Amino acid sequence: MEQTAIDRQPERAPDARDAESTRLHQAFLQLRDALSAEIVGQSALVERLLIALLADGHLLVEGAPGLAKTSAIRALAARLEADFARVQFTPDLLPSDLTGTEVWRPQDGRFEFQPGPIFHPILLADEINRAPAKVQSALLEAMGERQVTVGRATYPLPPLFLVMATQNPIEQEGTFPLPEAQLDRFLMHVRIGYPEAAAEAEILRLARERARDVLRPTHAAVQRMPQADVFAARAAVLQLHVAPAVERYLIEVVLASRNAGRYDAGLGQRIAWGASPRGSIALERCARAHAWLAGRDYVTPDDVRAIAPDVLRHRILPSYEATAEGWDGERLVAELLAKVPLP
Repeated sequence: MEQTAIDRQPERAPDARDAESTRLHQAFLQLRDALSAEIVGQSALVERLLIALLADGHLLVEGAPGLAKTSAIRALAARLEADFARVQFTPDLLPSDLTGTEVWRPQDGRFEFQPGPIFHPILLADEINRAPAKVQSALLEAMGERQVTVGRATYPLPPLFLVMATQNPIEQEGTFPLPEAQLDRFLMHVRIGYPEAAAEAEILRLARERARDVLRPTHAAVQRMPQADVFAARAAVLQLHVAPAVERYLIEVVLASRNAGRYDAGLGQRIAWGASPRGSIALERCARAHAWLAGRDYVTPDDVRAIAPDVLRHRILPSYEATAEGWDGERLVAELLAKVPLP
């Protein structure tokens, strides 16, 4: 797409902030390369993981078994100076299994709170749709307000708090669909598919090497990114320039999801509910992170279009008639992007 004057940030003299931003950008590129070398054939998932980290949001990943969903979040956690916890969601899981519970201490004559796995900076909620609504709702306060209330006490969560949830689109027996309120708290809903033939061959090679490493273990040190660098990178992302025309385009895409009939009467009848203001915030934050990873200090409409499907597919609900015709949120977002004119 041809760049216009609306996309460019006004010229200014370089300063120390530019050098620091460059250092942080290089650190994230190295992190992306390290993850891509370990999670072969899932470059989109790796990039979305980094965008979620930079945009301070949570990620819902949907894909068939064996596509490295769990391995991806483990690999990310291994390269950050942050603790990691994995919770396997099952029908018999209880909310206290996530949040923790108060334990009676007879020697002290009082209850003491024992934190659950949700208090780790990075949490993997594996197969989240296998737990009932009461367990899923235990995540609502944590994901939205970064705190957990147990009894009469409220406990803050770590400043770096990232939830990556996975779900399997194949098996639907014994699953509980995520309520819209919880879906809306996920920054992005990413769908991943099978790798290409070349990537499959590379996966086989890596699997052989890892099998040999089990027999001949090595202790190679993995460089870990400090949490301070993550917070500094988030601040750098927020400094990116967003031209008024780009911001209007972003807002118009979200508004079109609520009133698509302005562009196409048939499309308007296929959307039951559009994206909320939380969707606008998420789209802007993710577009900024996408531009920053690309090495630019300004956001373009292409950044908005590139990230819009993952940000909006779970926030736009098709009508009953549209669902019967095979429409889903992803197809609706694609139609909206095709209808809303570029600035």
